[in-house]
Amino acid sequence: MPASDLPDPAPLCRIGVVVEAPQHAGLWGPLDYLCDRPLPAGTLVRVPFGRRVVTGVVWWGGDEVAPEATVEPAQLKEVAEVLDGLPPLPPAWRQLVRFAAAYYQRSLGEMALMVLPPELRQLDATQWERRLKRLDKAVAPPPAKPKRARAKATAGVPAPSASSVVADEATSPSLATAPVPAPVLPTLTAEQQVVLDRLAEGGDQPYLLWGSTGSGKTEVYLRQAQRALDAGQQVLMMVPEINLTPQLEHRVAERFVGRRIVSLHSGLTPAQRLRNWLMAHTGHADLILGTRLSVFTPLPRLGLIVVDEEHDPSYKQQDGARYSARDLAIYRAKQEKVPIILGSATPSLESWYNALPVAEGGAGRYVRLAMPSRIGAGDMPQVRLLDQSRLLRPTMGQDQPPFARELLAAITQRIERGEQSLVLLNRRGYAPVLHCSDCGWKSGCPHCSAWRVFHKADRTLRCHHCGFSERVPRACPDCGNQDIAPVGRGTERLEEQLAEALPGARVGRIDADVTRHKGALEEQLASVHAGEVDVLVGTQMVAKGHDFRRITLVAAINPDAALFASDFRAAERQFALLLQAAGRAGRDAEVAGHSEMWVQTWHPTHPLYQALRRYDFVDFAAQQLKEREMAGLPPYAHLAMLRAEGKTQEAAQAFLEAAAQAVMAEAQAVGVTLYPAVPTPVQRVANVERAQLMIESAQRMPLQRFLSAAQTPWFMLAQQHRRSGLIRWAVDVDPLSI
Repeated sequence: MPASDLPDPAPLCRIGVVVEAPQHAGLWGPLDYLCDRPLPAGTLVRVPFGRRVVTGVVWWGGDEVAPEATVEPAQLKEVAEVLDGLPPLPPAWRQLVRFAAAYYQRSLGEMALMVLPPELRQLDATQWERRLKRLDKAVAPPPAKPKRARAKATAGVPAPSASSVVADEATSPSLATAPVPAPVLPTLTAEQQVVLDRLAEGGDQPYLLWGSTGSGKTEVYLRQAQRALDAGQQVLMMVPEINLTPQLEHRVAERFVGRRIVSLHSGLTPAQRLRNWLMAHTGHADLILGTRLSVFTPLPRLGLIVVDEEHDPSYKQQDGARYSARDLAIYRAKQEKVPIILGSATPSLESWYNALPVAEGGAGRYVRLAMPSRIGAGDMPQVRLLDQSRLLRPTMGQDQPPFARELLAAITQRIERGEQSLVLLNRRGYAPVLHCSDCGWKSGCPHCSAWRVFHKADRTLRCHHCGFSERVPRACPDCGNQDIAPVGRGTERLEEQLAEALPGARVGRIDADVTRHKGALEEQLASVHAGEVDVLVGTQMVAKGHDFRRITLVAAINPDAALFASDFRAAERQFALLLQAAGRAGRDAEVAGHSEMWVQTWHPTHPLYQALRRYDFVDFAAQQLKEREMAGLPPYAHLAMLRAEGKTQEAAQAFLEAAAQAVMAEAQAVGVTLYPAVPTPVQRVANVERAQLMIESAQRMPLQRFLSAAQTPWFMLAQQHRRSGLIRWAVDVDPLSI
């Protein structure tokens, strides 16, 4: 056929694609590309970007009306590959990403690509096709007989596990060979029944489930999840930290036999994380258990969101796109018209304010559900305050004894009765610093404005900010004195001192140092539950969420540091930590009557400790809210932080001062206050100087409009200041650390 007789090629379609671009690129929205076929929004594609080919998300295309073209088609690049076989990311997901990017002042591409599994962003079309085949094999029901054929059909499929997918021959309806009896449900308390009845009534407001530790909040989550599953819906359950997921996985797997359950958190391998995300996105997973990033999981049948320990600061991302997963979960529930339960024994003051009726000075935006009683009508532990000023003073050159004699006696009594004790010290390592008594040298980090912590187990000095580590010197680096000694104590030293003070006692420790390796946390927790530990030393990671049935005494060592901190949220966090820690004791009603919480403090009359003695969260919250209202702090005001990092402190602050000056008129016009630039509490990390500038507004919308308008002048200023030492800058909306 002559070339002139060949049909004209089909015209190329113009589509908008968002890609992950560095902040300094200034790309905030979709980029135009050409494709040989119309692609619906939400499709994953591979596109040329600079000298690379990267993964992107089609943001507009198909039948949607394209924005007015600003670039000639001849100048546009074509899509390299289309990742076929995956349902497009749904409109609700794109709206959530769009809102998060706008609210937290990040580019659309950065937010959209950041929340996808890392492995998904690296696969080309051929690799992607292989992954889909594996997923199809994993979810397809194998032949019932013969057994050899069934084994062959599942060959090559990763073995399911609690950390990836709970769907094996014992639990999956597609793989089960015989009916599995339904689990025996515990009897509900009157308070649980009232809460569930109220949840059954429905409504479009978030629910704040305020229940004391041991009141059975998890059972409420599971019953409400059952309602959603029975209706053919999916359930998203969020926890603040990875160390809480194994326990929840176990309870959920026991309750929902035959359901597909997946976990999503950073402790998974890239392959596990991608597989679980695909199971959720394609609708094959019924329950999704996850940490912060799971709030962005696309779920076609979403019917319920649960945010456990909603007060926990771990829900706030502290670098990159600094989003709050709790707040985005609330937005997502409203957007998709599904119920959301925020659970906590110590709600954040923002959530508490939103759940207070307007008549009581609150916002009235949430429905508050209360469960003040423990299951079995057990009492909360009696709080005992030990005044350290009355203890024996140490002799010259000695540290203050870590334990009062009365506390050691109380722990000994527990050991004799076969009970367990928990000692809380929220500082890991052996000692915060090494010190030379001759010249005054201290083990500072050469790269940070912080001390290096002494870890005795491996004889290292380790910076907990930048990770720099080296062996402990044999003598003082400055004067050669060989008598360098640890000052203060961490959990490692406390464990050693407890073992010396209680000969024969089985002392265990759980902190980030002993749980670094995969499976270590589960192993340590199992030994505690099995009664193989008499006294458990731990940081905040064991103070919340765990159901230790044998613990009848909890002791807090040196908790006073937060009482006079500069951060206005310090008291709130400390009260929450201590009350959550107290809740680890007496969870079995048979021993609740003699369970105790001991607090060693130099300030026993402080209002925080007095409220703790009464377990009076209502009074504590009222006092804190009153102080914040007088000071004009959240939730009565709205904050943002403009943060800068530079080669020198002068470079960081110079950018912040110039940024403030550039938008000062706009700020004054809308009632936004800009405070002077100051160094951050830890001024230097990894040889990078850090500074910040606080932005305050009485209303949220003026603050958002101001921040959006300020992005362009700040971006231009940053380009200029890079020549004088600015490294990076970012906006932190609703900051948790001040």
